[in-house]
Amino acid sequence: MLISLKTRTRRVLKLAIAFAPWVISMYLFYWLDSSDTWTSETAHRGKISVAILAVGMILSFLVHSYLSRREQK
Repeated sequence: MLISLKTRTRRVLKLAIAFAPWVISMYLFYWLDSSDTWTSETAHRGKISVAILAVGMILSFLVHSYLSRREQK
């Protein structure tokens, strides 16, 4: 039971670490949208939004891949 709890806790922490870049990019997008610096007239707003979210998702994928590969060794 204790080993299983440690294993589950470790997996949850690894997932939280892996999702952190994506969550941070989502928060950055939210912060830019809620502040006065990000308006509908901002040049290339759509492209910047896609870039922010893509970078967060790619970083999350790379971190998850690294942690999964390390776990298999």
